[in-house]
Amino acid sequence: MKPFNGLAFVILFITSAKLLGAEDPVPSGFVALFNSRDLSGWKVPEGDGGHWKVMDGVIDYDAQSEAKGDKSLWTQREFEDFILRVDWRIKETPYVNPNVPYILPDGTHARDITGKPMRMALPDSDSGILLRGSGKNQINIWCWPIGSGEFYGYRMDPKQPAEVRAAVTPRTQADKPVGEWNRYEITCRGDRVTVVLNGKTVIDNARLPGIAAKGAIGLQHHGGKRDGKWVSPPSLLQFKNIYIKELEKH
Repeated sequence: MKPFNGLAFVILFITSAKLLGAEDPVPSGFVALFNSRDLSGWKVPEGDGGHWKVMDGVIDYDAQSEAKGDKSLWTQREFEDFILRVDWRIKETPYVNPNVPYILPDGTHARDITGKPMRMALPDSDSGILLRGSGKNQINIWCWPIGSGEFYGYRMDPKQPAEVRAAVTPRTQADKPVGEWNRYEITCRGDRVTVVLNGKTVIDNARLPGIAAKGAIGLQHHGGKRDGKWVSPPSLLQFKNIYIKELEKH
């Protein structure tokens, strides 16, 4: 009989835990919004059909919810000011998006010599973290070259001042390759939000005019099929290690 190799066992255990999506210890001062076992504390869309589910300790979504209305997954509780940590990964990108824009640092789209917006065709999946109960307050998760972390609803709103649209545009691209886990740390205080992606600040104290003072946190549905084929970027995502620390008002 071969001698027991304790180090090899530990390495195998750690590797297996990572592959299965095992949760990290709850950070000091935070509470877990996801218990790694079921969707307690979350509002599963009525008529979803089991497409939002827990698998191997993570929230798994296949972008095919059968709900008639809002297909996103929301917390039952509402929150005011907080720091939110979320780990997420894009599982795959079966859809090629033909309309990915070339986004400039000020949030506008680059144009060619004729003045036509420049577009790229790239493999793409799409989701986001929704703040304070509204889809407009979406922190994007996708495969665009600008990187994840922007507030699309504000950047694309022509009624917003130029400085607001620029501030909600990522300062840098910090995404890991498709299939790998990423980590958001989102600080929301009043109408100001900072987003750190994989240790890099991509949104720095951006102002979101009109954001509600309180609301639920959501994981976004995106995409759809026609005749069995994806016709828009699907939210083929997994989420884990969802922790929140509520902040006191100044």
